[in-house]
Order: sequence, then C-alpha cells, then structure tokens
Amino acid sequence: MIKEEVLKRVDDVIAGGPYQDRWDSLCKYTLPKWYADAKFGIFIHWGLYSVPAFGNEWYPRNMYLRDTKEYEYHAKTWGPQDKFGYKDFISLFKAEKFDPREWMRLFREAGAKYVMPVAEHHDGFSMYRHSFSKWNAAEMGPKRDVLGELKQAADELGIVFSLSFHRAEHIWFFNGGKAYPCDVTDPAYEDFYGKQQDYAVENSHDIYSLPGPSQEHCEDWLIRICDLVDRYRPRIVWFDWWIHNVGWKPYLKKFAAYYYNCAVRWGMEAAINYKYNAYAYGSAMYDMERGQLAGINPRLWQTDTAVAKNSWGYTENNDFKNPVDIVGDLIDIVSKNGVFLLNVGPRPDGTITDEDRRVLEAVGGWLKKNGEGIYGTTYWQWYGEGPTRVIEGAFKDTDRDSFTSRDFRFTYKDGTLYAFVMKYPGDGKIIIPSLKRNSATGSGDFDIKSIRVLGSDAEVSFFRNTEALSLDVRGAIDTEYPVGFAILLD
Repeated sequence: MIKEEVLKRVDDVIAGGPYQDRWDSLCKYTLPKWYADAKFGIFIHWGLYSVPAFGNEWYPRNMYLRDTKEYEYHAKTWGPQDKFGYKDFISLFKAEKFDPREWMRLFREAGAKYVMPVAEHHDGFSMYRHSFSKWNAAEMGPKRDVLGELKQAADELGIVFSLSFHRAEHIWFFNGGKAYPCDVTDPAYEDFYGKQQDYAVENSHDIYSLPGPSQEHCEDWLIRICDLVDRYRPRIVWFDWWIHNVGWKPYLKKFAAYYYNCAVRWGMEAAINYKYNAYAYGSAMYDMERGQLAGINPRLWQTDTAVAKNSWGYTENNDFKNPVDIVGDLIDIVSKNGVFLLNVGPRPDGTITDEDRRVLEAVGGWLKKNGEGIYGTTYWQWYGEGPTRVIEGAFKDTDRDSFTSRDFRFTYKDGTLYAFVMKYPGDGKIIIPSLKRNSATGSGDFDIKSIRVLGSDAEVSFFRNTEALSLDVRGAIDTEYPVGFAILLD
C-alpha cells in the first residue's frame, strides 16, 4: 500500500506544478546561485564496504564474481560466500567512533561549502532511517540514522547538506551470486539483495549488455528517492551513471518535477546531478566522474573525484593523491565554470584516516589564503593558458602532467581578475602572455589599476606591453602550491 500512496503523492505534487515531468518544463529550472558560488564540497562514501576494506566500494559485487581478487580474498579471509555473505558484514559495521560534528568541523576547516554523504550505495544498505525494509543503519549495524545526524551537524555548522543515491544499480549489483548457491538467491534475504538481473556472461563484469530496468525496480527507486527527499530535504541529489539507460527516462522526469516542485514549496534552491546523457541538457546539472573539461562550459557543471586514486571507500591500501595536484584540479575546474566535489572514505568505526585529514587540511590551508579568487567567482573570457594539457573526459583525473610556471588559470569577480600561476617560479618573475595589451589599439579590452598577491604581503610590480603582462614579486614565497594574484581592473 505504501507504494501506491507515494506514487499518488508524486503525481499530485507534479500536477500542482509549477514543473511538469516533461523536458520542456524541466529545462526552465534555474540552477542555484549558492551552488555556483560554493565551488567546493565534500563527498562521503561510507558503508558496509568499509568493513572488508579491500579493493574498493565495489567489493560487494566483486566478492561474488569467481574470477576476481575479491572473490578469492573473501573466501580466504571471511569464509566461503555460501557461509559468509555480504549481509554478514552488517554486524561488524558498528561506527562506534562516529562523530558527525567532528566530521563537519574538519570539512569546514577544509573550506567545503557543501557536503554529500552517500545515502545508499549500489549494495542496497541504506545509511538512513526509512520504512521500506529493515536493511538500514538506523535498525541494523550502527543503529543510528547516519544521514540524519550528518544533516543536523551540517545545518548547525552552516554547511549545505546534500546526498547521493545509487539504488538504480542495485538491480544487477549482486547478480554474480546467481551463478552458485549463496545468500544472494536465498528467499530469506530477497528484501536485501533484491531480484537480481541475470548474468550477461557468467564470471564476467559485463554490465553493459544487461537489459534495462524493470518497471517494478523503477517504481521502487522512485518512491524511495521521493521519500528520501521528503525526510531530509537535501539541496542537491546526485545520481550515478546507470540512470542514463533509456528505460529510466520517465522516472527521471517524474523525480525532477517532484523535487523541483517541493523545493519551490519549501523556499529552497535545489539541484540534481547526473552523468552522461541521463537528463536533458539544461534540466539538471552535469557531473563528470574523476575527470575535467578541456574548456569553459557556459552552464555550471561539476567534477566528482576522490582523495584516493584507487577507491571511493576506505581500504587498507588506499593510494592517496598529492594535495598540490588536488588544488590544481580545483582551480582548473573553477576556471571552466565548474565546481569541485572531493570524496573521503571513513573507516568502519567512523574515524577519518590521517591521510584524508592531511589532504583536507592542506586544501583548507590553501583556500584560507586564496579563497577570494575561488568562492563566488565566475569564469573569465578564457579559462587560462599554458603547455600542460588537461585531457577531457571521465576517469582521466590522474592522466595529466604536473602544471608548470607557464600554466595559468583565471577567474573573475566584481571587477577583479584573478590569475593563478599553477606552479610558482622561485625567482618571483611571472609572464602571462594572454593578458598582454592589444597590439591593434595599443591597449587591452581592460586596464589594470593594481595587482596584489593573495594571502601574502609580498609586493608586486608589473609591466604590460603587446607581448605579455609581466609580474615581479618582491618577497619570499616558498610554496609548491599555485599562487593567486588579484588584478584590480581600472
């Protein structure tokens, strides 16, 4: 009965408008200004997969696929899959040291303006309280409404609360367990593992040739995400990749119309994140996983990536990125009209690793000095210049070379052009060819009144001709990180 009630409420809210479940209506929705100003947020992948802490957050799928390292590791470490299944990690997921306010204090110090915990990953274990099944953190495992506690802490500390929802992929995530006897096909656990779609090829990772979602699964997804929005009122809802399957389109439109209409009623500016072509251009906000754009997109977009190169969740052998590279990516993304969502993966006890902390503290320290040129800015007439090529596309976040002292990125705000030299030269002499005077008229399309270094008392003299804008910084600046300059236009 709950399904029919929720579906009727969804239809009623859509009928009441102002947004209808059609692309022409949804494309009239305007992305929030607060989102464009925020620039930097924290993603949190935390769930049962942090208990085995092996491979990555796809451990629950891979542990049932016979040709994987996870399958072998699981059998040796925890026992055969027919004796110890994924559900058995729930009792080990205790979160005994979880302190949501301490997390939020760390994220605020890191300079984050919004936070996005995963409400439910592909594994189907919800990190929030709901009435659809008992398989949630409020009733099992930690026995805490993790999402609700994080929202309360975020609200108290002035951080915008949002969430991600990955249940779309749940329909095939455990289908490796259909190849042999185990708990995935045990009727006693169907309300956790679900009715898994058949293998495309046995012992294969071929998830691309699977059929589209069933109506039953789509409706279940819709009522759950609408209920989730009602309970926690997130300012952003993020979806992973599989919703680009054409079978999802009617349900994506229904959810967007419902969510946008609710946001209007609540007096709240909200947004939906999507990948690939799941939503029509202009109806929601495009998100690129572990990748960047080569140039400016006039419509606000987002990169989501992780502190670790190998995993979104906690593992015992995470390969952490250099915070210098993360800051470089942040600047590059903002210069191209993007925002940056950086993920951390806490341990199963609820603590955040020292490595994650060091990265966040480093990013926060840089933003304290340079945030003026990041927060609340927009893109300049061109994003920047330099020899280092940023390869466009998803999963390219580790494919670029390190930036050089000839690489620059620009942002703009209220008559001030911000120029970031992506690697500071030791002699303090900086040459920016693209900010030269216009050779045809003897002046550029802007004049410069003054230049100062962000977060430093070092003095700057400058000279501009038809070849370049040249800066000479007098004062020691010893840093591996990009350095920002505020160029006040006259």
